Amino acid sequence: MTETFTVDDSVELAVVERSGFVESRHAGAAIVLGTNGEVLRALGDVTSPVFPRSAMKPFQAVAVLASGAALRGADAAIATASHSGTAAHVDLVRGLLSRAGVPETALACPAAWPIDSAARDTLVRLGASKAPVYMECSGKHAAMLVACQQNGWALEGYLDPAHPLQKRILDVLERFTGERPVASGVDGCGAPVHAISLTGLARGIARIATSKSNSPFAIYREAGFLAEAVRANGWVVAGPGHSDSIVIDRLGLFMKGGAEGIMVAAAENGTTVALKILDGNLRAAAAVALSLLADAGAIARTDVAQLLPELGLTVTGGGRPVGEIRASYV
Repeated sequence: MTETFTVDDSVELAVVERSGFVESRHAGAAIVLGTNGEVLRALGDVTSPVFPRSAMKPFQAVAVLASGAALRGADAAIATASHSGTAAHVDLVRGLLSRAGVPETALACPAAWPIDSAARDTLVRLGASKAPVYMECSGKHAAMLVACQQNGWALEGYLDPAHPLQKRILDVLERFTGERPVASGVDGCGAPVHAISLTGLARGIARIATSKSNSPFAIYREAGFLAEAVRANGWVVAGPGHSDSIVIDRLGLFMKGGAEGIMVAAAENGTTVALKILDGNLRAAAAVALSLLADAGAIARTDVAQLLPELGLTVTGGGRPVGEIRASYV
């Protein structure tokens, strides 16, 4: 059975400290690539496969844009989002579908409530039910359907690995990461997910994040439009109070978290981090990614220090701060 790296192949990346006592440790692996794609730092096993989970979305979005779905600005950002389901997010998703003439019933992601508690409470008060459009991956699914409509591909079965769109996504993933997946599976939203190394993931994200919308190469132009859209619309990528949105809006990074402890982050100069917390818990991932980028000189450590208190890393006791979740790698 193909599997990801083990505890023995991991290093400590972060700790949870309470009242001066380290009560929990997060192990994993991380890689930092420099501005020319060189490996600046490798912690743990960065060559074994991982499922990128929602960090696949930038590659899926590039494939959608390169397939003729001319999404720009917030419309492009929602294609790579794990959104919290606010009314503004849902309006973007419904707008994509409506303009393309695609019925909302074509969404094949699971029905869900919004992650955002205020949005969820509003729907409950209105007597609404769970629906696919509220699911955090609905923007990606809507964008996929737009690409299918644009190309005359079947809407039904758009998540089948044999569908033309999914073949295009796999091609983009391989082209940008420089790797062929060693395993494939089904992500939580129902879309295919492909296992690549953290090294390949970092390489691919770096190529997207540094692409320019005036590139002479079509696929890199679309990647450039996506990178610009993400940096200009951080609120779309996640939502209020979420690390991805806060970091994008405040530091201008290209950042995307994924389930099971995956995090990618790229500075404008191309310095890129990809990491996986082995136990699957994301709570320390942003802190580790930002610390690694600061170590590489890609962002200012003072900016990171000012931002960390906003990322939910404070440990409380009796209603007051008594510790923190912090990066601890050596």
